[in-house]
Amino acid sequence: MPKQSVLLLAHGTPETIEQIPDYLRNVVSGRPMPEHVIEEIKHRYSLIGRSPLTEITLEQGRMVEAELKQQGIDAPVYVGMRNWKPYIPDVVRQMRADGVEQAAVICLAPQNSRTSVGLYKRAVQAEGGSLTIDFTDGWARDPLLADAFAERLRAAEASLAAETGAPVPVLFTAHSVPTRTVQASEQSDPQGNAPKLWPGEGADPYAEDARATAELVAERVPEIPKHWFAFQSQGASGGPWIGPTVEDTLTSIAAEGVKIVLLQPIGFLCDHVEILYDVDIAFKQHAAQIGIRLERPESLNGSATLARAIAGLAKSGLARLQESEIPSSTN
Repeated sequence: MPKQSVLLLAHGTPETIEQIPDYLRNVVSGRPMPEHVIEEIKHRYSLIGRSPLTEITLEQGRMVEAELKQQGIDAPVYVGMRNWKPYIPDVVRQMRADGVEQAAVICLAPQNSRTSVGLYKRAVQAEGGSLTIDFTDGWARDPLLADAFAERLRAAEASLAAETGAPVPVLFTAHSVPTRTVQASEQSDPQGNAPKLWPGEGADPYAEDARATAELVAERVPEIPKHWFAFQSQGASGGPWIGPTVEDTLTSIAAEGVKIVLLQPIGFLCDHVEILYDVDIAFKQHAAQIGIRLERPESLNGSATLARAIAGLAKSGLARLQESEIPSSTN
């Protein structure tokens, strides 16, 4: 039987502020970035100290490997990053050197945008060589993923409800993406309202995926009285990004007379700058200015339920790879 493994893919983050310019060049594929944008991102990192994304993701990999072993599956779990060390190409080369022949590959961005998740997939394929991969394109509707978020949300809502004496509404968020990546060209849709059609693949699923995850989480926590959805962390350059923004949504919520809101990002699986700065600093400050107390549930990070969700995806991928090796019977 071919040697199998699991490869988890994530965004990556620099270890120091000094590494940020090189890191950003990776993020934008070498395109020039305005100096003021670089300085602003340096400032954000300085306020949170550092981003723990890499170390948390590596720990998630260890948890998935342990979960698979409990299920009788002996498959080492590797972790590769698109924009920083350990880089995906380096990790794939190491896998091949270790004798891995088949890999279940899972992008730790559950909501699939073909332009972003597609970059991860191409990075693996470029170095794969003879390595056979099963790539999970998206898992926004995975029941265990929704369970993991719901566990965190339920605990936070119960705590605030006990403090305030009333159930607390929720604003779900996911990372925004450039409008051009998910909408049709001006030639086919002058208003830019229709989802982009990708040859042979249909419309880009990202926005629908993000809202689907939020609805699945809300269904699991019926005690929340109301919920909204917004896209966060719009980029500072490169044209318009999809909305509504968190800031505009919070302003609308304040107009309804709401005084306390739980904000839960459902597109991120661990703490990093888009949570530790964007939510914990920028959004909280904006909310306070318009009379709202903003809190958030704990991030998934070391969630055992998340590890089970990813292990389930890996198990299915490994099974598909194994089945593909079985010669079909002939009459």
